[in-house]
Amino acid sequence: MKIVVCVKHVPDAQGDRRFTDDHTVDREGVDGLLSELDEYAVEEALTIAEARSASGEDSTVTVLCMGPEGATDAVRKALQMGADAGVHVCDDALAGSDALATSKVLAAALRTLEFDLVLTGMASTDGLMSVVPAMLAQRLGLPQVTLAGKVELDGTTVRIERDGDSATEVIEAPLPALVSVTDQINDPRYPSFKGIMAAKKKPVNTLSLADLGLSPDDVGLSAAWSVVEAVAARPPRQAGQRITDEGDGGTRLVEFLAGAKIV
Repeated sequence: MKIVVCVKHVPDAQGDRRFTDDHTVDREGVDGLLSELDEYAVEEALTIAEARSASGEDSTVTVLCMGPEGATDAVRKALQMGADAGVHVCDDALAGSDALATSKVLAAALRTLEFDLVLTGMASTDGLMSVVPAMLAQRLGLPQVTLAGKVELDGTTVRIERDGDSATEVIEAPLPALVSVTDQINDPRYPSFKGIMAAKKKPVNTLSLADLGLSPDDVGLSAAWSVVEAVAARPPRQAGQRITDEGDGGTRLVEFLAGAKIV
């Protein structure tokens, strides 16, 4: 079983995230890390591979990431968790790429790899578009099953459970397939000291657009179909209203909540 997990290097949500002058996310002036939602996909891949390896089947997990040089940190985090190898697509022309270009590059990179299953997170914590998995499946001609809360493999079939508002859906697809998982599917492991040390010896293959046979004209901000027109800083939090209880505190509190249409 060969599993490939697509991951993204994103600005730390706890840091001072901001946009550059061209309204793209500043990825150099802030600390970055492996997208939290992608950790669930990595964990699911490792769980599947470990279970199949325990039954005597050779299984590997490869992590695929597209991004600037610093994005190697996201790949290394996944390797520290237990993935076997990494692929990093890095090219200056990729800066400003939208979801369409991202899916094109990832699809080209996946065509250079062998896989039975492609796993992704449900979204990236910076873009939150949730469209790349569907685009990727379309470009590769793969069946896709999305928003999985549980994944099972049975021979040449993948079966997932997706929790809806009123019912749980069970969906099957033949392998190879693409599956996106939610943040309810598992609890991602923390890298152990042994895993951190072992990751230093695991291979990470770096690819350029030329290696993938893609033109710089097909990616980047100039080729983007969706762009950010304007940005504005979040307004500062307003000071709260203090109520001194002089016997009518409860009434005044209810009046405040009713005026704010909370009750």
